[in-house]
Amino acid sequence: MKSWALHRRWDRAGRLLGEDAMERLYGSHVMVFGLGGVGSYTAESLARTGLGKLTLVDFDRVCGTNTNRQLHAMKGTFGKWKADLMAERCSLINPEATVVGRRAFYHEATSESFLSQRPDFVVDAIDNVSAKVHLLVSCMEQGIPVVSCMGAAGKVDPTRIEIADLARTKGDPLARAVRKIMRQRGVLSGNKRLGIPTVYSSESRHEPQSLSYDGTSGFRCICPTKGNDLHSCEHRNLIEGTVSFVTGSFGMMAASVVVRELTSALSAQAAAE
Repeated sequence: MKSWALHRRWDRAGRLLGEDAMERLYGSHVMVFGLGGVGSYTAESLARTGLGKLTLVDFDRVCGTNTNRQLHAMKGTFGKWKADLMAERCSLINPEATVVGRRAFYHEATSESFLSQRPDFVVDAIDNVSAKVHLLVSCMEQGIPVVSCMGAAGKVDPTRIEIADLARTKGDPLARAVRKIMRQRGVLSGNKRLGIPTVYSSESRHEPQSLSYDGTSGFRCICPTKGNDLHSCEHRNLIEGTVSFVTGSFGMMAASVVVRELTSALSAQAAAE
């Protein structure tokens, strides 16, 4: 007798993907690194597609300036941990799931504690370039499927968002920076495919505009984690503008890659039948 049964809350997803695919998703573990304007949408989309286990990783707390693009940023959440808020939110969406929020920054020192769990899929929604490269290379070396999200800031047209192998993206400065480091480390040579599906935008970047409340001093950081030694506004040369309909679209497309890849064999089998 079948021990797993589709819950009615997944009726519409089940009618699209099929019960076998939903069972596969229920038995899968996905890690999302970075819960900002991209990663928060990825996490929620995966929760709303019936993923059975989610590990949500972010070292940051909600700032007022996150309100325009991050799902957990609203009145009453400023200063609270993003990982805690998204874990609670996803657990309310899918009470059957195991959702773990980790207040942590991914880098070389913390990598093993995450990847040793052997997740079925990893979502890279990290801003920090060195941490991003380390995560992608580690997943490649360990054979863990990963989808990477590139620069969503400074963009206003979601119709310019595409998915391509990391080695084949065009017009994305962050992707170029990642590839440069990979070439320096001997991970990438020529235009050889890396096997990493990458969400990126070919739209030209829009320069950030000065705002009156900063006066002549330039951007002022008001983040709760201001001055941390890992990654903060104070460590950046430039603060880009963002809109939720672009960052959210990046996150949704990353979630689509995860779901389609996890269920691809079942979809091919169903099509053959």
